[in-house]
Amino acid sequence: MPEHTTSPRPPSSARRRRRLVAGCVAVAASLALAACGTANGALRPEPSTTVSDTAPPAPPASSAGPSSASSAGAPTGAPSGGAPASVGPSGPGPASKPATPRSGTPQPSTPRSTAPSPATPRSGTPKPPPPASTPTPAPAATTPGPPGPPASGVSTAVVHSTASGGRTVALTFDDGPGRATGEILDLLARYGVKATFCQIGRQAAADPAVVKRIRAAGHRLCDHSVNHPQPFASLTHEKAVYEISAARDMIVQAGGPGTEVTWFRAPGGGFTADNQRIAADHGLRPLGWSVDPRDWSRPGVASIVSTVQSQLRPGGVILLHDGGGDRGQTVAALKQLLPWLVAQGYRFDFPAR
Repeated sequence: MPEHTTSPRPPSSARRRRRLVAGCVAVAASLALAACGTANGALRPEPSTTVSDTAPPAPPASSAGPSSASSAGAPTGAPSGGAPASVGPSGPGPASKPATPRSGTPQPSTPRSTAPSPATPRSGTPKPPPPASTPTPAPAATTPGPPGPPASGVSTAVVHSTASGGRTVALTFDDGPGRATGEILDLLARYGVKATFCQIGRQAAADPAVVKRIRAAGHRLCDHSVNHPQPFASLTHEKAVYEISAARDMIVQAGGPGTEVTWFRAPGGGFTADNQRIAADHGLRPLGWSVDPRDWSRPGVASIVSTVQSQLRPGGVILLHDGGGDRGQTVAALKQLLPWLVAQGYRFDFPAR
């Protein structure tokens, strides 16, 4: 009986070829499964979770060798079909531990802040506009204070008393020169009385001889505007300047060289802060009165006399008229008042300056 012989073991080179073939088959199977997973994942809607711009790190590689490398290349979220049994380097044997299957849910990752970094803003996110600069508020306008004293040094306050005070009286006559001015000058000279004449500019210019006579007798002159407009307080600043300054110039020209005009009396007593300042700026002290018998209305001689006697106080200023119409009542009343004043011990003075 022939001797039984066993078949010889294949040479080592054949074993190596079989192992190589088995490894290639495993790699091909893994690649096919990965491709299928990628295709299926493209059809599956992406989860509504925020995914990092950078792919998460690959899961730990299995001990399968080539199969693990193939799985690591799969995109995040691709389903895994499981890895085939790997073939070890010594040929077919028990399957190695399959790689941990990857879930269809994306791997959690640390969400990146949607707010751009101030230093490195994300592309496509508009930079916030720079804060608008707050304009510096302009300094508050200061309210100008009251004007300072006039350059002339004359007070703007209205005068209502005599210069020396005490038992004195100042007689003043408005609206001249007029038809009664000469007769009044005669009465004043008879009693040695000095008075103040507040003249209208255009009338002084029309009768310069009377103006010179007033000056020669030692009386004083006062500005009473150019045209006696009323209400004087309602004039514009420019109009008031003209009425005051032009009247003063007319009176000075009518009186001749050396003529001085000391006061300004507003027609109707229409003083304002503005025209008082204008007068003071022109060297004229605003002049009022303390006794007004309203002789311009011709109330009767007795009324003129009684009003003066009842209203007069020491240091008072009496308002009378030598122009502007018929002043017969004023002349008649003055003939009674002059001796009465002397008998009462009054001295005659000029208004305060």
